[in-house]
Amino acid sequence: MSSTLGVILAGGRNTRYGAHKALAEVGGERILDRVRQALAAVVPEIVVVANEPEVYAVAGLPLRGDVRPGAGVLGGILTALVWARERGRSGALIVACDMPFVPATLLRDLVAGSAAHPAADVVAPESGGRRGVEPLCAWYGTGCIGAVERALDRDDRLVVAFFDEVKVERIPLEDVRRHGDPAVLFLNVNTPEERERAERLAAGETAA
Repeated sequence: MSSTLGVILAGGRNTRYGAHKALAEVGGERILDRVRQALAAVVPEIVVVANEPEVYAVAGLPLRGDVRPGAGVLGGILTALVWARERGRSGALIVACDMPFVPATLLRDLVAGSAAHPAADVVAPESGGRRGVEPLCAWYGTGCIGAVERALDRDDRLVVAFFDEVKVERIPLEDVRRHGDPAVLFLNVNTPEERERAERLAAGETAA
């Protein structure tokens, strides 16, 4: 598992939340720290991709801004992969900074999936959502760099814009559910209301 770089993706503008959502607390811990702890149980090195290093310096982790500024989330994925390649890693385990309930057990399955399927460029969990998979909690091989760059060159910034050009291995939804409810595992805290919901979930409530 040491061939994978852990990456917290924190490059968003936080316009819907109104503050830096990664620093908001859920269950008495900053969301950023919850993500970091989950990654730390799986990979030996964690970095942060963020365009406001002065804000995320509190994490005490290596920081880097986007290699292609203004390219959105896909630009953040490119930055993570370029960083992983520079570190001599085969890929990056990427988790968004606003997902407080991503479990280490699922992250471990993603990295294990990359080892079990060496031809895979992406290992992503099925989510039941509109994309079918959760691209902001996934393993990406550095072989994706060219496909991501081509997507950005044609100004296609959809997170899954390059998936048709690479080999994607999916963790079936039934396997994802063994780790918990996908609606909770992949909950993004994008608004104060979602943080309140996350707080209730952290307290053991099941109602939305």
